[in-house]
Formats: sequence, C-alpha cells, structure tokens
Amino acid sequence: MDLAAGKSRATLTNHKKSVRSITSHPSLYMFASASPDNIKQWKCPEGKFIQNLSGHNAIVNCLAVNGEGVLVSGADNGSMHLWDWRTGYNFQRLQAPVQPGSMDSEAGVFSVTFDVSGSRMITTEADKTIKVYKQDDTATEETHPINWRPDIIKRRKY
Repeated sequence: MDLAAGKSRATLTNHKKSVRSITSHPSLYMFASASPDNIKQWKCPEGKFIQNLSGHNAIVNCLAVNGEGVLVSGADNGSMHLWDWRTGYNFQRLQAPVQPGSMDSEAGVFSVTFDVSGSRMITTEADKTIKVYKQDDTATEETHPINWRPDIIKRRKY
C-alpha cells in the first residue's frame, strides 16, 4: 500500500467468500487470512499465495499466530483449531466452554490473540466473556506427541 497516495499495492482475490480476519507472522515476512470457507497463507510484499489450510469446517472469525509458529483460528461455533504455520498441519482442536447460564448458541469466538510469552491465548467470545487459555504444563510426549509427521501438502502454482 502506498500510504502517501492512498493506493493499494495489490488486491488479492483468491478467497471465494468474505475475508473476516488477517494476522501477520511475528518473524516471517508472511501473513494469513480467514474467510468462512478456509484459511490462506501469503508471502509479502506482493501477496503471493502459499497454501490453503482447510478443515476447520465452521465460519472462521479470527486468527492469531505466535513466535513459535502456532496459528490459531476461532470460529462461530466456538471451535478453535491450532495449526503448524510451516506445514499447515492441524495438530489440535478445542471447543470453547460456554459460560454457565449462557445458551449453547453463544459459543462463538470473535477474536483471539497471544500474550507476549506466546504460550497463552486470549479470546473474546459470544457468551460475553474474555477467556485466557494456558499451555498444559502436565503434557507429556505420550499425551501430546511431538514427533508427528504431517501429510505432504502439494502446493498449486498460481
């Protein structure tokens, strides 16, 4: 974007539905965008398409990424998916608990961010709450394997 002239540098039209969120990687010259149908990764400065992250199967409202390359997506139905930035592998799925006294329809996640440590997620949700999710300090290699082998993602040339 040329801020002085008020003109955009590029217009990216790869999404088939409205774009609801965007996040930039804290150390890579890349960003991700979310729409109701999928998440896309891009490379700066020209906005070169890198890959789709598919499988959230809900209307994705928000994205955040930490310095360790964990991308989180939050959706209208309260689901949150954690992705490996580099491979696009969806390694964990969470369901936001609804505040007691709220209806199940109030399970949506509207925004998400990581704190400065990168180990806690903070969300704003449809049940009128802000929730802080903390990394599980009791996790072991048996309960949370780290030597997973993601499927090779074939990238299409555009």
